[in-house]
This record gives sequence, C-alpha cells and structure tokens, in this order.
Amino acid sequence: MNPRYAALLAITEVLQKGRNLPDALEYHLAQLNDRRDRALAQAIAYGVIRQYLRLRGVLEHLLDKIPRKKDYDVFSALLIGLYQIIYMRVPDHAAVTETVSLVKHLRKSWARGMVNGVLRNFLRQQQQLLTQIESEPVAHYAHPNWLLDYLQSDWPDQWLPIIEANNTAAPMTLRVNPIHQSRDDYIQLLKQNQMNVSLADYTQTGLILEQPTDVTLLPGFNQGQLSIQDAAAQLAAPLLDPQAGDRVLDACAAPGGKTSHILEYQQNLKELVALDIDPNRLEKINENLTRLNQHATCISGDASDIDSWWDGQRFDRILLDAPCSATGVIRRHPDIKILRNSDDVFQLLKVQQAILDALWQTLQSKGFLLYATCSILKVENTNQIESFLARHPDAIHHVIDAQWGTEMPAGRQILPGENNMDGFFYAKIQKA
Repeated sequence: MNPRYAALLAITEVLQKGRNLPDALEYHLAQLNDRRDRALAQAIAYGVIRQYLRLRGVLEHLLDKIPRKKDYDVFSALLIGLYQIIYMRVPDHAAVTETVSLVKHLRKSWARGMVNGVLRNFLRQQQQLLTQIESEPVAHYAHPNWLLDYLQSDWPDQWLPIIEANNTAAPMTLRVNPIHQSRDDYIQLLKQNQMNVSLADYTQTGLILEQPTDVTLLPGFNQGQLSIQDAAAQLAAPLLDPQAGDRVLDACAAPGGKTSHILEYQQNLKELVALDIDPNRLEKINENLTRLNQHATCISGDASDIDSWWDGQRFDRILLDAPCSATGVIRRHPDIKILRNSDDVFQLLKVQQAILDALWQTLQSKGFLLYATCSILKVENTNQIESFLARHPDAIHHVIDAQWGTEMPAGRQILPGENNMDGFFYAKIQKA
C-alpha cells in the first residue's frame, strides 16, 4: 500500500466516522511493511489533522463548497496535497502529481481533474490565500472557536504560547524502569545505539529522545526496561506517594501507564486495583503489565457506580485520572480539535463530579486522593476541585509544593509545552 494512501484512509475515518487518529491509523499502518513508509504515513496523517482547520480554511476559498460526507476521501486527498505543498519539503509539481495519483485509488474519475485544478489554483494564489486566512481566527490558529474562547478566557496571558505548543508535535518521552536499571545506565545503553537523549525535567526516571523512533528499536522495550510516558504524567506516582502495605486504586486506568509506574515506584503494595469502564481498554492494561512483568487486579466497571465493582475494602491511596476534554494533550492527539466540542465539556463535568463523589466513599480515613486530568480548562480542574471541597467538609486540600506548573486556588496546573511537558492538572486531597 502507498503510505500516502494509508494516511488518506486514516484521515477520512477521523473526518467521516469521528474515530480518533491513533485507532484509525493502527490498522492502515499495519498494511505497510517498510518502517520508512509507516513513518511517512504517520507524519502526513498527524500533520494534516494538526493543521486541519487551517487547511480547511484555505480550501473554503478554493472550493464552491466542502464535499459531502461520502466524498470526504476526496477532501482528504486535497488536504494531503495542500499539507505537502505548505509544510513538507516536497516540490510543488511532485505534490500535485502524487495527490492526483492518490485519487485513482478512490475510483472516482471525476475527482482527478478537480483535485488537479484546485491544487494548481492554490499554487497560483498561495501567498494571497495564506495572507487572507490570517484574519480568520479558526483557520489562522488551527483551533475551533469554542476552544479559542476557553483559552483566551482562562489563560489571557498564555493562550498564544498554548496554541503554538498545540500546533507542534510533542517529543517522545521515555520512563526508565528502575527495577531493571538506573536512568544513567539506560542513557549509556541508548548512546551505544546512537540515540541521543536529554533528562525530562522534574522526573526521577524520564528521558526525552532527540529523535522519535519506533518503540521496537528501543533497547529493552520488549523486556520491560522502559515505557513511553510524557513527563507530566510521570509526576502522578510520586505525588500519590503510595507506601508499603497500601491498598491503591487507579481509577479510569487504561491504557495503564500510571498503573505500571505506581508498581515501579512502590513494589511492596498490599494490592493495586486498576479500574476502567471499557473492557477492551482494560486489555491494554493487561498487555502493559505482561510486558513489564507486573501484576494488578484489573476490573471493568463504572467508577461512579461503586456498588457494581467495589468489594467494601477501603483504599489508602486513590489516583483518579478523570475523563476530561484532553485539551492538554492536543499536541499528541490533534484530532481533539476536530472531535471535541463545548457540549462535551459540560457532559464531562458531570461525569467528573459523579466519580469524585463516589470514590470518596471508598477512601480510608487519612487516605489521599490524587485528582488528575490532561485538561487545561479551569472548569474541569481548579473549579471542579473547589466545588468538591465545598461539598465534602472532611476533604482537606494539600498544596502541592513544586517548581513545575502554576499554583491554582486548588491544585496545580501545567500548560502544554512547559518544560517539554503535556498540559496536566493535579490536586491532592486527604480525608480527615
């Protein structure tokens, strides 16, 4: 399969069916045998989705109307053609020729002439069109209106750097498993494999690769010597700080990155329960635990309905990685800008509240609950925690004393790109 065609199919599934990009790409990348082809397909798909609203803004000036949903595959071809011309080192004529060739696979003969004409028209008007969309906020910033409103309201002094970070690919960050070896030893192992890294700020075991690579090329990956996890997410286990003999709950745990980190951080727990509502995503946790030679009690259940899964034994520590808008990880998941909307945020607020109130009942007296989201919206973070504290007189807010992020009225917020981290929020609460 042609890597550009694999990218086209994945992009079409995102736009047409609302699938998230990693899931859409997974199958199509598997059809490509060459590692370089997979890398090209992934780069094009992520690039197009990352710049989708900007590319769409250009096409709205070149087309009488955006194609109907059944012809989103043709629209995806146009997006790929524009992306190659604007953002990739592909000669203009080659980008046009490659894109027209893509349309042949779609068996829509009418589309070849249209795609050729639109792309050549763009080449003639390129500077004028790119200047024109400067005055159109959605296209210029490649962010939807609802999200621009939130960012400008919540972060009036930081919203432009946030947008810049969101429109940039995130680094590949590793978490070294200290059970196998120290971070310094693994750095030497990487150097022997001609891989350069830097330390991930504020983490105990984090490394940032100079150049992203296929995980299978990382020494010791299949043997559990490391995991892929952003530096901001690596702060969760130390903040939770489980002690030997503790019973710990990791709620909304899939795909299990924090679950495995907790087990690496404290190897003498009484039990770690990994809970997730989606049985299929629970399988991802099991796969990670198997690779790392770890064990947890994995349960499929709704965290807000404790009667359906809780055995009545209280937890000493609870990590709630709450369902959220994921607006802090857009640089890793650019499809969020397309698939999310403001109504989703309001629904998520209800879910977060319900889970917080339910899990509080399962926490031991003097135990700790660590609330975490990969959101940068205050309604999901500091406002949600302030509301929770007001509802629960036995909840004691612990100020997180750290050099990373920004202290909020409740909790601490990291914004995308700060110290090469994703946007993340943490709040630590103790039960009186």
